Amino acid sequence: MSTTTSQSFFYRNGLSIVVLSCMFITLLAQYYTGWQTHNGELEEHGRAALPFLSYATSGHFVSATFENWESEFLQMAVYVLLTVSLRQKGSAESKKLKGEEGAGEEDVDRAPVPSPDAPWPVRKGGIWLKLYSHSLSIVFGLLFLISFYLHFRGSLINDNEELVMKGEPKLTSAEYISTSRFWFESFQNWQSEFLSVAAIVLFTIWFRQKGSPESKPVDAPISETGK
Repeated sequence: MSTTTSQSFFYRNGLSIVVLSCMFITLLAQYYTGWQTHNGELEEHGRAALPFLSYATSGHFVSATFENWESEFLQMAVYVLLTVSLRQKGSAESKKLKGEEGAGEEDVDRAPVPSPDAPWPVRKGGIWLKLYSHSLSIVFGLLFLISFYLHFRGSLINDNEELVMKGEPKLTSAEYISTSRFWFESFQNWQSEFLSVAAIVLFTIWFRQKGSPESKPVDAPISETGK
């Protein structure tokens, strides 16, 4: 039995298990508190409260959820693409600068070599290899577009429900996408995600976390770029 297979499932997948568990726990907390908040708003306008499960398809929940998800996927798509060609001296999140020790062609830049253990697109070659070579940014980009659309639909439904309660006419999709409210919801999340990216890029220049692959070694010079 190999060392890998003899290790526990949690040991081999602990990072994703813990992070996804935190996500689901906080999503459930958001769902419950959002359901209470939305029903409070409905009751204020003399409307019937939504059943617990029905809240899942409400504009209120869909908008709030995908408003955040779209900014996360946008952040990751842009970050993955920017790190291909841009550098930040001293950051653990950057490839090395020309002239630094270890600079040159890094592992992520080398041409893929087909082997029995390589992913099947690498073994297949052609268009499959081309797509696979950019699949990370493609997936993040697609997830951003899907989340953006769901945020838009959820916000449109939620805003139209509010307009109906006020006795005002509903907005069409074309009308709503030009409103400042929709773009305010998007930009307030986008800017915070770019701030968090800037923070990890810059803070890894000066600060360390022993044992984390996201940090440079504790004794690494401040001017040293890359992990």
